[in-house]
Amino acid sequence: MRDRIDIGGVSVSPDHFIGGKRVSSPRTFETRCPFDWDRKLADISLGDADTANQAVEAATKAFPAWAALCQAERSAHLHRLADLIEERKNDIAMVECLDMAMLLESLQLRLVPRGALNFRNYADLAAEHEERVWSSKGTANRVIRMPAGPALIITPWNAPFMLSTWKCAPALAAGNTVILKPADWSPLSASVLADLIAESGMPPGVFNIVQGGAEIGNALTSDPRIKRISFTGSVPTARIIGRNAAENIVPFTAELGGKSALLVFEDADIDAAAKKAAGQYDDSGQVCMAGSRIIVQESVREKFLERFHHYADQHVLGDSFDSATTVSAMIHPIHVERVLGFIERARAAGDTIVRGGKRWKEGQNWIEPTLIEPKSNDSEVVQSEIFGPVLTFQTFATEDEGVALANSTAYGLSGIIYTGDAARAERVGRQVRGGTVWVNTFLVRDLTAPFGGIGISGIGREGGDYALDFHSDLKTLQILEGSVRDCS
Repeated sequence: MRDRIDIGGVSVSPDHFIGGKRVSSPRTFETRCPFDWDRKLADISLGDADTANQAVEAATKAFPAWAALCQAERSAHLHRLADLIEERKNDIAMVECLDMAMLLESLQLRLVPRGALNFRNYADLAAEHEERVWSSKGTANRVIRMPAGPALIITPWNAPFMLSTWKCAPALAAGNTVILKPADWSPLSASVLADLIAESGMPPGVFNIVQGGAEIGNALTSDPRIKRISFTGSVPTARIIGRNAAENIVPFTAELGGKSALLVFEDADIDAAAKKAAGQYDDSGQVCMAGSRIIVQESVREKFLERFHHYADQHVLGDSFDSATTVSAMIHPIHVERVLGFIERARAAGDTIVRGGKRWKEGQNWIEPTLIEPKSNDSEVVQSEIFGPVLTFQTFATEDEGVALANSTAYGLSGIIYTGDAARAERVGRQVRGGTVWVNTFLVRDLTAPFGGIGISGIGREGGDYALDFHSDLKTLQILEGSVRDCS
């Protein structure tokens, strides 16, 4: 076990968490502060195939006893963990702010408390579950949820703590043991979560956390002892995981990002729509559900753009500790260069850079909030996920044309519609392809609702009973009516 590290006044272990203990690796990888890139935070234990095997062994060993607990006992463990998250929310927020650069205030007020809510929500949903019971063809029938086994959870580098809790909570509530692999660009808040797991008294091996990249990821996704895989990340990585899961016939969900439309009709509240559009630069656009394609009815083009620039001009780029900052640094210089590459290729292809289009402060991890008007709907910036502070702007004449533009990419994670017409809200809301479509609002989430994508935005659904069913083996038990009697 290696020495713990001070991260903004919080003691954090750089090691894995396997079988209730810290486990170190001889090799390491470094993590740095995105908004102060010269500041090295830690050397993190780099997992390999042997680390993966240790984690799967621990999760497999712990599974029978955890699965055998009654639902009330498992739910009590999750509520204790939620209590500890609430008690340590400022520490978690500090670590994640330094490691990922999300705004500290946002983490303290929204993202970390949501992590506690995730565990509470699934603890209660699982405890309140009622089996489906019915009679059919002379038999009494029940659908029973059975814990599936060790579940592998792979999370992305954006909002890592919240997304880890969102994906791990239903797996644990369903009676599965868990191996969590956070992204190697932002692993530190998961390490704090491991400390809370140990403090909560959860049995060793029920919740394991391993760190690293492709080597450990491939070993874990290829292991036949893994019975569920839940992944959030990129399409290319999902294809690799999907092939490994298919080899072992393992159920697999994938949430793969989006290229969502923000569709504005002439009868909308244009000021509200423009303000929400400018808000898509939050977190430097590193949000999978962001409405990054602004599509506005031609008749209100100029009115919309005037209000959009008004609100975009109010953004403040800066330090993630500063409450005045609205646009944080991007996660990593590699990602900054990737996003700048999209902008430069758009410029070279003849797309119009309406605003922004360059790095803010040379050598730093910010890009100015950028708006691009493409010369064609086939432009790369329209069809590819950029995952940065880059929005596109297009116009349409008719409702049908607007819907066609909204549905013109291979993605389908979400959509945003602004209209003042109730009939249009219902009609267009049904037509826009997306796992979640908002009308006159954005990012309002009911945790019992299904969440996931269409097309290359992913497969499967998370949220509510949908996630609990995924993490269970469903059994139909049929008993011939009148053939048995109560002998208790």
